[in-house]
Amino acid sequence: MKDSIRSKTAVAWRRSLLAVGLTAALVVPAFAQTAQADTKSEAKKASQATPTAKGHWGPGDALPDKVELGVFGGVSLFSPVNAGLGYQLKSSGVFGEKVTANLWKYFGIEAFQDNSFNRFDMKSPAAAGLTKYSFDSRIFQEGVSGVIYGKERGSRWRPYLTVGIAAENFVPTGDAKSAAKSAPWVQYGTYSLNNILVPAFTFGGGIKSRFGERWGADLFIRDSLSKAPTYGLPDTTAGGGIYIPRGSKENHVVIAGGLNYYFGAKREWIADKTPDNLAPLNGGTLSAGSGTLCQGKAIVVRATGASDPAGRELTYHWTVNGQPAGGNSPELSFTPDHAGNYAVALNVEAPNNPGLPVRTAAANTLALGVQEYKAPTVTGCQAVPAELGYGDPSKVDATVTGSACSTTSFQWTANEGSFADPSAASTTFDSKAVKFEQGGKIQAKTVAVNGKVTDDRGGSASCDLQVKVNYIPNAIRLSDIIFSKGSARVNNCGKRILLEDLAPKASDPDYDVVLIGHYDKDEAPKTKLQKANSLDRQRALNAYSVLTAGAGKSGKATCANVDKTRVKVDWVAEDQTDDKQPGLCGTSARAATKERRGSAVSTADENRRVEVWLVPKGTKLPAGFKESQDLSSKKVQGELKRLGCPK
Repeated sequence: MKDSIRSKTAVAWRRSLLAVGLTAALVVPAFAQTAQADTKSEAKKASQATPTAKGHWGPGDALPDKVELGVFGGVSLFSPVNAGLGYQLKSSGVFGEKVTANLWKYFGIEAFQDNSFNRFDMKSPAAAGLTKYSFDSRIFQEGVSGVIYGKERGSRWRPYLTVGIAAENFVPTGDAKSAAKSAPWVQYGTYSLNNILVPAFTFGGGIKSRFGERWGADLFIRDSLSKAPTYGLPDTTAGGGIYIPRGSKENHVVIAGGLNYYFGAKREWIADKTPDNLAPLNGGTLSAGSGTLCQGKAIVVRATGASDPAGRELTYHWTVNGQPAGGNSPELSFTPDHAGNYAVALNVEAPNNPGLPVRTAAANTLALGVQEYKAPTVTGCQAVPAELGYGDPSKVDATVTGSACSTTSFQWTANEGSFADPSAASTTFDSKAVKFEQGGKIQAKTVAVNGKVTDDRGGSASCDLQVKVNYIPNAIRLSDIIFSKGSARVNNCGKRILLEDLAPKASDPDYDVVLIGHYDKDEAPKTKLQKANSLDRQRALNAYSVLTAGAGKSGKATCANVDKTRVKVDWVAEDQTDDKQPGLCGTSARAATKERRGSAVSTADENRRVEVWLVPKGTKLPAGFKESQDLSSKKVQGELKRLGCPK
């Protein structure tokens, strides 16, 4: 068995040496040819680098090597594994192929695949008197690496380093797998012998040399570091005796040489043609559009018709009053900071053929007249009249000035009130919107009015004035109390007017109550006694008592208790100066009221009445009120006392 193992080892080494010899037979002559031709190629390269004719290099490389396709052969070496029984993968031949993409000057990406033929030998027998376990295997490796070159792409000699990752598939031969499942080895745990795939980290280096435009040689060494393969064997002696502990490392070194075929474009020298002058440029025409040009407002000048007949890009150079302005554009925008005359000029330029001066052209000089901007003003603000009664209008006026360089707008504002057209310099102030306290108090307010002019440039001016609004409240007219013919008694409907309508409103101390008594023509007094106690007088006093008598002595009466000093009374016989507003019950305005016999009234009795008013203190009394009757005399006080709270 030992001689057999030695013979198999010898065969593996013979295969390795044969692969190295074949590779050397191919590569060494190539390197010799490369070295011999190196002086000529360098001279040729130097002549290529300095062509006699003026021109430039085209795309590509001095030697095309954008993509490489190579085959290689060599020797495959493995480090021993000493853990457990220990084993050694014997050295053997290796062959493979690789593809390299040289995408950058000094960097590339390489993909490779190689196959090697190896023998697995255990270092120790599994049991005393048993031969060492061994079998043949194949190793298939595939990987990808980054390539770092010492010289740029297109060089004849290119030393390089690689680093990458790979997958190694350790595959026992079919005979080895069959033997593992048979005696005597199966009883020692070899039944599970199988393929195993492990990842590897790869690194290495080499040198590439060109011996032609498309062919070259490649010598390299690559080391793959991975976990030691276990081939599916047990990791302890529990399986029968043959085992490989987990966790060991394996170094797999490939030393090889090969041939590369190169793909890519070879650069060529392109001689320059003798340049001709291109056609002259068109400078174009300058314009600033229409409208007034103003201080502080942007002006846009456009160049129309500027062009290059050769179709090359124009460069624009603007000046304003001889000073550079704007950018590289067919339009210039600038804002004049003062009024006056401005001169705008434009020069255009475009490239010529190589070796010839840049072409230039000038547009017409554009003269611009800029107007002065003046801030707006407002003068002559007035209100006529400046004092008015509530509800009356007042005409407000202002004189507004601007400039040709701005657009003005005007606005009236007031802390109270409104305007017919607040944006008009001449308009009407409406006092109806001025707010006063409700009631009978005479009031006055001074309204602050402001007129403001603004323009589209941010300028503004304003004026202030005052308008005084006087509020004099109107008298409140209530329904007349109507009496039946020849009667001075206030009926139930009249009492409702006095107690329900008038008395609550009379609580406002700013109002006085005014009562005016009347009789009709057919009730005129004829005797002296009747004249002394005329119906207009009696009716007014009865209404006065209903308003002021209160609860009376009994404390059960239902009259109101209005302050007597605030009640003014007059009687005017059959005078009917004020219009009639009969207070009737049983209408849509007031529900029906049950009356005593003979107390019911109708519109036919409208002249037999007492007018009822609430008049603000200090204001004009009703036209029908002639004079305030004196109720403080003994006679009148006696009558009022006898009346008490009329029933």
